[in-house]
Amino acid sequence: MSDQSQIPEGAKPVSDAPPGNWVDRYAPAVARPYLRLSRADRPIGTWLLLIPCFWGIALAALESGFRQWDVWLAVSCAAGAFLMRGAGCTWNDISDRDIDAMVARTRSRPLPSGQLRVGQAVVWMAAQTLLSAWILSSYNRLAILLGVASLALIAIYPFAKRFTWWPQVFLGLAFNWGALLAFAAHAGQIDWPAVLLYAAGIAWTLYYDTIYAHQDREDDALIGVKSTARLFGSNTRPWLWAFIAITEILMGLAVTLVLADRTNLPALLLALAGVWAFGWHMSWQMRGLNIDDPASCLVTFRANRDAGIIPALFLAVAALV
Repeated sequence: MSDQSQIPEGAKPVSDAPPGNWVDRYAPAVARPYLRLSRADRPIGTWLLLIPCFWGIALAALESGFRQWDVWLAVSCAAGAFLMRGAGCTWNDISDRDIDAMVARTRSRPLPSGQLRVGQAVVWMAAQTLLSAWILSSYNRLAILLGVASLALIAIYPFAKRFTWWPQVFLGLAFNWGALLAFAAHAGQIDWPAVLLYAAGIAWTLYYDTIYAHQDREDDALIGVKSTARLFGSNTRPWLWAFIAITEILMGLAVTLVLADRTNLPALLLALAGVWAFGWHMSWQMRGLNIDDPASCLVTFRANRDAGIIPALFLAVAALV
């Protein structure tokens, strides 16, 4: 067995990253701590930030059809999600570095493990934010204003677990903001279907991040960090079912409001089929979930990338119809 103490700090993998990820295998050693700070070794978070953007584009296209602009919108949302997720995670790790040092799953992250200093992390966060701002500048005025407003949610989130049992709500507010922003970037306005879609995303985040938080339930209790996992405890499963139902109802209403006054029944049925398939996938996840097994929680959490892509694809095809 190799002696981990002899491995240079920049080469040590983070304990909760997938084994054999591209950062550990291919990135230069000097870049690894920065990429790990951005969670580039764990792309699931980028997907969960990006998917609501795809929902927003597709829902807006249900009203007015796809445009050539939407190709750039989808590509730029992907780049922006990667960069802003990285900036947000960097800010989160700066704010939580003392807490992370006390939690088994997170103490190997770059700041608590000493791979990077706080000043280096601040510069890295600023660089990612500036690149995101350059992408945002290509959007319309409303989308730009929404993008700037999202910074307040990003700034608040790391501290939410210190003052509320519902920090997952703040994560949902931030992580699903792209649904509003992308809708506005396509349509030039925000209407009720977009708001309902955003609310559906928040309920979805409550579902998957409560599952994720169960990994740290015992450590969080020891250090006094709050979460819905600790709040719900053994009653978590009924709450998860409720979040699934709320997600389905709100997303179904968003789709119906867009298409109810139109004669295109195939598009409506196709879009609603995507909403149903989304709920079916989450229900299927529940069959294998064991909230007392951190490995089971992580697998179920990651499965939500595939779950979220389902309605995005169905909405996109319905918009083409």
